[in-house]
Amino acid sequence: MIAAMDLVGWAAGGFTLIAFSMKTMLPLRVAGVCANLCFIAYGANAGILPVLTLHMALLPFNLWRLAELLLLRRRTAEARRGNLPLDWISDMVRPKAFADGEVIFRKGAAPDNLFYLESGRVLLEEAGIELGAGEIFGEIAFFSDAKERTLTARCVGPCRIATIGEREFMDLYYRNPAFALYVVQLVARRLLQGVADHPEAYRPLSAGTTAQAAVTSY
Repeated sequence: MIAAMDLVGWAAGGFTLIAFSMKTMLPLRVAGVCANLCFIAYGANAGILPVLTLHMALLPFNLWRLAELLLLRRRTAEARRGNLPLDWISDMVRPKAFADGEVIFRKGAAPDNLFYLESGRVLLEEAGIELGAGEIFGEIAFFSDAKERTLTARCVGPCRIATIGEREFMDLYYRNPAFALYVVQLVARRLLQGVADHPEAYRPLSAGTTAQAAVTSY
C-alpha cells in the first residue's frame, strides 16, 4: 500500500510535469506553487534536505511571479471596460532621461522599438501631434512591413521614456488580450487622425516604400 507521503511525492512530480507542459504563464505559476508545496512536505517528512531547500527557495519566487501576473490580469481587465493604465510598463523597463529637444527617432529611421512616455511631452513633428505622460508611441511599426518611420519624435522639455524592444512588446501583446485590444484601437485612431489631418506626412519616403507601408510605419 502506498503511504500518504509517497502520494504527496507523486503529486509533486505530477504538478511539475503539468507546469512544464503549460503554454501560458498564469497556470504554469499555479502548478509551480502546488509542486513547491508538495515537494516541501515530502522533503521535510523524508528528511531529503536538498529537495526541501530547493523548493523552499522556489516557493516565494513563484508566489511573487504569480502575484505579478494576477495584478497584470486585473489591470488589463480594467482595460476591457475602456481604460488601461500603463504605468506598470515602467516596472518592466527602466525609463531613461531625455533632454529638451532630443530626438527619439527620426523620419526614415528603422522601426525597432515601442516607447512609453512616463513623464514630459513628445512632439510627432510632421503630424503636429503632441503626446503627454502615460502614452505609448512608435507602435504602428510592429504591424507593418515598413522599413522606415514616417514621423520624427522629439522631446518637448525633459522627458523620461521607457524603450520596449520587439520581443518584449510581442510578448505583452500575445499574453494580454486587453492590452492587445488597446494597442489595435490606438493604431486605428492614430492612423485615422494622422491621415485626415496631415496626409502629406504619410506619403512614400523612398522609391522602394509603398504608400501603404509609409502609412503604417511610425
